Amino acid sequence: MDLNSKNIGLQAVILAGGEGTRLKPFTTNFPKPLVPIDDTPILEIILRQLKHCGFSDVTIAVNHLADLIIAFFQDGKKHDLNISYSFESKPLGTAGPISLIENLNDNFLVMNGDVLTTINYKDLYDFHISNGCDITIAAFKREEKIDLGVLDIGDDGKFINYTEKPSYHFNVSMGVYILNKSVLDLIPVNEKFNIPDLVLEAQARNKKIKCYQGDYSWLDIGRVDDYEKANELFKSKRNLYYYEK
Repeated sequence: MDLNSKNIGLQAVILAGGEGTRLKPFTTNFPKPLVPIDDTPILEIILRQLKHCGFSDVTIAVNHLADLIIAFFQDGKKHDLNISYSFESKPLGTAGPISLIENLNDNFLVMNGDVLTTINYKDLYDFHISNGCDITIAAFKREEKIDLGVLDIGDDGKFINYTEKPSYHFNVSMGVYILNKSVLDLIPVNEKFNIPDLVLEAQARNKKIKCYQGDYSWLDIGRVDDYEKANELFKSKRNLYYYEK
């Protein structure tokens, strides 16, 4: 990230209403965005990164254990941000909560509240604007190792090949997006609707969608093993993720 980034009034929406069921028991009585990475809640890391990259207005979409998140971050003055909250009375997926938020900019960032990454959010935003996109998806090439012997078998059961513990590479969504306000009309109001549904609907309507790729790290802290990896990464490379005041 550019250490000389200036606050230029960009807007972000952070999705923080999930129950974090895959991260139990850590999230049994604690909202996942407040689960600490080393000594810092993951959502605080994200807020510091956004501030560093020029974002000034943040709306946090909350549901599960919302009072704890609000009590911790309040109005954002502690982080020199304007933080507001959007409440969903029932689970609305990852895109549904966006339909409840008023006064969104023409282009704004949307992201999950459990992402540990070194992406430069301002570069992502600039890519979106310069390409005239309706949706920009931040992408990451992830390696997944299969700890089993994988068989290639023909239709008649004939053995074709054997690969011991192969590794595969996939381009995955990081749970970080830039949206143009025009796609909000595709989100049903007060209904469960996920961002992959929004992307596919936008594609069917011939909206311009691009994927952003760069040299950065990323972990979705949704599983216990990823949470452990995130702690190791953060401790070893804290300066890449966290900006002290």
